[in-house]
Amino acid sequence: MGYIERNLLPGEKVMYKTRLHWSVLIGSVFLALLFAGAGVALLLGGGPAMSGPQFKTIEMDTAYAFLFLSACFLLHGMLKRNATEMSVTNRRLVIKTGMFSRRTIELLLGKVESIQVQESFMGRMVGYGTIIVHGTGGTPESFHRIAHPLEFRRQMEQQVESHNK
Repeated sequence: MGYIERNLLPGEKVMYKTRLHWSVLIGSVFLALLFAGAGVALLLGGGPAMSGPQFKTIEMDTAYAFLFLSACFLLHGMLKRNATEMSVTNRRLVIKTGMFSRRTIELLLGKVESIQVQESFMGRMVGYGTIIVHGTGGTPESFHRIAHPLEFRRQMEQQVESHNK
């Protein structure tokens, strides 16, 4: 159960939920593969041809350090992606970012002035974009690399419309 489900108001239900697009993992996966490849190469003896047991121990320790760093990069990317929740409920828009330090935006449906979607060419092809939320009397809030931004906007507009009836 995520942050949004734990903080629903009485009678409130989640109508649509999304998160960051998988493309936010590309940098972390690239670095993880790079360090994992170096670690495996050292473990298989692909390192410098030095003789002696002390060099073999250093080579093994370095290989394990590379594999550990690889796992850390991958974990960092996954935590970053899973730390953002975006949801439209039948009463409000809720956006939570961060895991250790948290930032939340909770906007009642009646206070949403507009939602803007920006998609690059690549974003349109793969399915991500930037959502800019304008609340009445507030400054616009931007959220980048959101999965299915047009669907998020459609769900939001649908809830605002049914809320105003």
